[in-house]
Amino acid sequence: MSTFAHTEEDARLRQALSLLSATLESTADGILVVGADGRISSLNNQFLSMWGIPRELAATGDNEALLAFVLGQLANPDQFLAKVNALFADPEAESHDVLHFRDGRIFERYSRPQQVDDRVVGRVWSFRDVTEARRAQDRITQAMAALAAQASQLKALAFQDALTGLSNRQLFEDRLAYALAGPCGTAVDVLLLDLDDFKEVNDIHGHHAGDQMLIEVGRRLRASVRPSDVVARLGGDEFVILLVGSLDADAAAARIVESLKAPVWLDGTMLRPSLSMGLASISDDAVDASELVRRADIAMYAAKAAGKNRYLRFRPEMLSALLERTQLEAGLRAAVDSGEIVVHYQPIVSSRLGTVVKVEALARWERDGALVPPEQFIPTAERSGLIVEIGTEVLLRGCTELKAWLAADPTRSLAVNVSGVQLQQGHFPELLFATAGSCGVDPHQLVVEVTESVFFDDDCQVRRQLAQLRSAGVRVALDDFGTGYSSLGRLQELPVDTLKIDQSFVAMIRTGQERLPILNSMIDMAHGLGLTVTAEGVETREQAEYLVRRGCDSLQGFLFSRPQPADTLPEALAASARTISDLRADTAAQTLRVL
Repeated sequence: MSTFAHTEEDARLRQALSLLSATLESTADGILVVGADGRISSLNNQFLSMWGIPRELAATGDNEALLAFVLGQLANPDQFLAKVNALFADPEAESHDVLHFRDGRIFERYSRPQQVDDRVVGRVWSFRDVTEARRAQDRITQAMAALAAQASQLKALAFQDALTGLSNRQLFEDRLAYALAGPCGTAVDVLLLDLDDFKEVNDIHGHHAGDQMLIEVGRRLRASVRPSDVVARLGGDEFVILLVGSLDADAAAARIVESLKAPVWLDGTMLRPSLSMGLASISDDAVDASELVRRADIAMYAAKAAGKNRYLRFRPEMLSALLERTQLEAGLRAAVDSGEIVVHYQPIVSSRLGTVVKVEALARWERDGALVPPEQFIPTAERSGLIVEIGTEVLLRGCTELKAWLAADPTRSLAVNVSGVQLQQGHFPELLFATAGSCGVDPHQLVVEVTESVFFDDDCQVRRQLAQLRSAGVRVALDDFGTGYSSLGRLQELPVDTLKIDQSFVAMIRTGQERLPILNSMIDMAHGLGLTVTAEGVETREQAEYLVRRGCDSLQGFLFSRPQPADTLPEALAASARTISDLRADTAAQTLRVL
């Protein structure tokens, strides 16, 4: 071969090697070429840089030292060697695996045979640093997992009450709709309940205590029914329970009521939860979800009206009663606005002085020419809050219409009934003083009559207002005593001046010769505490004579006069005075005959 030919072949070889070298150095991967004898035949600068191999070490050509340097960086060098040996044992095999470094780096390793004219002459190794890519992928994976967990949590929260952990309204409605769409004949029962007087727990003990009460109630409800039954909190202190396929819904309702009878301890204070619950069941005329819930709601309010702390099953007449109450409330609102509320007055006589010393102002509703009984509209007025407007009107009219009668004798007084709803407004004393002042009535001539229910929860605000009234000379009378909460032993704790004995005790007197130790004890105990005593509902001379002999200070009832409008009150006052005068004369004569 000529010198020219050799020169041309060498030039092509140098060009090929130059191209190969440029290719190896331009790639971002670390490249290592190893001959069939296991010795390094080529590598690029990126390989040295990636592995941190000193150039002087690479220049020595010491494969053993170079391998030891590489292995010293790997988290699992034995695995690295095992892969190398396996590939050299199978020269035509290709490989792809991942190397983990002790310092946390991650390389991907590719290997394929190096061939010349279909003959394997060595092996090419390619290393790629995927540390940041893997870390980014891990972060993405973690973020996706976190999002999935959040989505799962949000999905759970969407159907869960945050405070009690019970189901919420949405889940209850979904399950109820599913149950009603189920096989015909499946029993579906809804129990709707709320806690009686729960507002007082929040007001007296704070919202934290109220939350703890709700949590405990939720726990007891859950424990009272089957795991498959839905127990949901609708909001506030209102709960609902869905029973599907129950054999005895009434038994389940009874268990729930019983479960709440055990006391709850909140921050060292013992409270007894109480519930009113309505039960409604699927039937031929109640297959719609909203109708089933509505019936349970009506039954719940019927249970509340029946005395609370109980459950009642829905009956059709409950709906009629609800419509009647609704119509009554609407009519009462119209009556307040149109001036249909009037005031009648009933004289109260002094058994000692023999004259009328006090007049009680009583709200009356004139509807279509007839009087609506107070026992029908007063509870509605209190429930709706209209009692505040009615009470204010009674006070204003009483002070206006009896102004002259009160001015004629400073010992006379006007009594007005005051509801707990009025006292809860917080500014009743100011209203009373302003009204009396505008009419020129001395507060000393006013008596505020309250029932025992205003003291049920030891409301400090109520006591504070009553104390404010008494400090200004207004007297406080405890009405209907003996029918409610107070005991004789608690009388000394209450801010009252007069005890009004309920007519049910007066009705025990028939001949006047009975032995009535309870009635006698009431009078004696009240006098012992410095209170005056008024007997309500006196209808016969025998009752009046008995009470006079027992030292009852004042008498009130139909025997003397029925409640009268202002224009006929003078005749009623005169008639009452004559009746008490005659009674005192007869009693005195009887006493003289005995002597």
